[in-house]
Amino acid sequence: MPERSLPITAPAAAGSRRHSRRLRRRCRLILLPAFALALLCLAYLSFSSHANLPFHVMHNGLPRENLLKQKDLGYSPYVTNISMSKDELEPPRSRKKPHKHYASCEIRFLPTVDYLVEPAHYGNFTQFSLNYILNEEVPGNGFFEPLFGGRQSLQDREEMYHAKDQTLHCGFVRGPDDYPSTGFDLDENDRSYMATCHVAVSSCIFGSSDYLRRPTKSRIGSYTKKNVCFVMFMDELTLATLSSEGHMPDEHGFVGLWRIVVVKNLPYKDMRRAGKVPKFLAHRLFPSAMYSIWLDSKLRLHADPMLIIEYFLWRKKAEYAISMHYDRSCVWEEVLQNKRLNKYNHAAIDEQFHFYQSDGLVKFNDSGRLPVLPSYVPEGSFIVRAHTPMSNLFSCLWFNEVNRFTSRDQLSFTYTYLKLRRTNPGKPFHLNMFKDCERRAIAKLFHHRTNQTTGAPPANLRVDKTSIQG
Repeated sequence: MPERSLPITAPAAAGSRRHSRRLRRRCRLILLPAFALALLCLAYLSFSSHANLPFHVMHNGLPRENLLKQKDLGYSPYVTNISMSKDELEPPRSRKKPHKHYASCEIRFLPTVDYLVEPAHYGNFTQFSLNYILNEEVPGNGFFEPLFGGRQSLQDREEMYHAKDQTLHCGFVRGPDDYPSTGFDLDENDRSYMATCHVAVSSCIFGSSDYLRRPTKSRIGSYTKKNVCFVMFMDELTLATLSSEGHMPDEHGFVGLWRIVVVKNLPYKDMRRAGKVPKFLAHRLFPSAMYSIWLDSKLRLHADPMLIIEYFLWRKKAEYAISMHYDRSCVWEEVLQNKRLNKYNHAAIDEQFHFYQSDGLVKFNDSGRLPVLPSYVPEGSFIVRAHTPMSNLFSCLWFNEVNRFTSRDQLSFTYTYLKLRRTNPGKPFHLNMFKDCERRAIAKLFHHRTNQTTGAPPANLRVDKTSIQG
């Protein structure tokens, strides 16, 4: 048989096909992972909210090299998404201020109240006689509504600042007998008990705003327990709440050392303003008392009241003692803080503050050799008083400012003190403004039951606005 010769191109064609198959196989091995990686990148870009990825060379028509120049403005050179603000591009920062720690300081109390005697020289204070307006008659020009704080013109207000024998507005003002009560009504048994007190420790809870905090019995001596009145004022709502929590008064009206006194018909809708009545007017509520101590309901007393009186009043030869604010010393700062925290209606704060500035209130200056006060802002939650004429007059004046303007008593404290001092040269008012760390040493601070700044700030609830104008 003749030989058949194979084409010389056949082996080359077969080799080419095998080579192309191997090439395609290698391409698939390379491209499939690359394709999968690309899909993953697209998925990441689609779902990621990270703003600092170095993609998108153009944004809003700006080339990348121009964007990098934003470095001088505080932007990162790797960020091209300039639609975000600088604050959004930077790492998030906590807006809360670092928590400050305010410690207590040592107080050198006497070791015991045994044989404690008031110093003979202590009573050398300014002497004059005060009486109080109890009723206001109906004017002959129309509608009349009696007010707890009374109706006083600017002229009346000016006269009250003089330390002299006088009859003045100081709360508890009522109308004629056929008119309704102006508020702060007490049971006669409670009135009788309070009339027997010579030294009183008092506090209040209105609107169920706090828990009942009992004084630390182990820190209070037997003499004090027998001779000092501990009175907690509260409304009926608070009494019901505390009773449901196990703080039910006994048959004599006591819960621990506290004598519970229920107040009916509060004179103000603003619970903070209602609380100023027992805070400032202890000399009206305890007519026989020689001394009184006020503590806010957020405090728990853990020092003997008689030792407190000896330390803050007798030893300092003072008739009124209140602590400085722990953080602020100027009324200007206090005004700004009240607005910042929305503590009260801003227009009412401005009205009060502008009135005080027009009457001579200036900024606190601690650079003087002998500043009038070590601070223009009191802490205000702890007050120790001797019921002297000047102390009682100051308390009435301070209450009247709170009654006339806002319930933020820290705004009116220094104005009232400076005006009283300016009006009565040669008649000193012996005020002891002590360090806040001393207050912390004698009373433990707690938070209120409710946050009283969560709602809208109260407006100025006085109905006799025209009396502000005079």
